[in-house]
Amino acid sequence: MPPREGGPGAGSAPDAVDVDRDRAVTLTWADGTTTTVALDDLRQACPCASCRTRREQGHPAWSPTPGAAPLQIADAHLVGNWGLGVTWNDGHRTGIYSWELLRGE
Repeated sequence: MPPREGGPGAGSAPDAVDVDRDRAVTLTWADGTTTTVALDDLRQACPCASCRTRREQGHPAWSPTPGAAPLQIADAHLVGNWGLGVTWNDGHRTGIYSWELLRGE
C-alpha cells in the first residue's frame, strides 16, 4: 500500500470506515471508490518507525507467531481528520494509518 503523492481525494477522510475486526478494513471515499485492506496486509504496512525499520532491513514488519491467536483488530479509532489508529490483538498500537496510505494510491 504505497502512499500517493496527490490527486483527487489526496488527504481527504473517507465518507465511511468499516472495521471487521477479524478480516479487513473497508473505506468508502467521496468519489464512490471503495478500498478494502485485509488485516495481514494492514499489519504488514504498519507505518510506525519500528515496522518501517524492519521492512528497510528486509524483514517483514510482522509475522504470525505459531500457536498465537489469529490476527485481529482489538480497537480502532479515528485520529483527527488524518487517519486511523489501530490496536492489534498482539499488543502493537503505535502506527497511525494515514488516509493516503489506506487509499493505496
